[in-house]
Amino acid sequence: MTAAARVLGRLVGRGETLAVAESLTGGLVAADLTSVPGASRSFRGSLTAYATALKGEILGVDGTLLAERGAVDPEVARQMAAGVRRALGADWGIATTGVAGPEPQDGQPVGTVYVAVAGPSGVEKVSALRLNGSRADIRRESVRSVLELLASELGGNVRAQDTEQTGGN
Repeated sequence: MTAAARVLGRLVGRGETLAVAESLTGGLVAADLTSVPGASRSFRGSLTAYATALKGEILGVDGTLLAERGAVDPEVARQMAAGVRRALGADWGIATTGVAGPEPQDGQPVGTVYVAVAGPSGVEKVSALRLNGSRADIRRESVRSVLELLASELGGNVRAQDTEQTGGN
């Protein structure tokens, strides 16, 4: 069972919904989620705000924050998760923002990524990642990390279960 399937199963079991805001992952989180049969029972939708301006215009990220720090920032990730949750009317919002390469962005080196979750009762968490590898590796690990962050808030570790499922590799 994939990480996406496990997260969606937990959400369905709780009667809760999910929305996704993506930047560097460009729709990969949504693609993982929608590859799961029955995803529509808990997945509301996603917004890919690749351009920095859209993070403010569509997701409600503070414009001053974006101007001062750029899009690759933990507070931007937090606001993206909260913003997509509001915009799409979901119980949970998750977000990805960062630098997949090949060049640094906003003064941040390639591999700097922030993933965030916002949920009921004021839950808001951000994880800072420093990833290595190719652009594709960084994007794929960002997807796995944001799903793991959500899983931890829902109660359980997706990675441990996936590792067990695939024989430990």
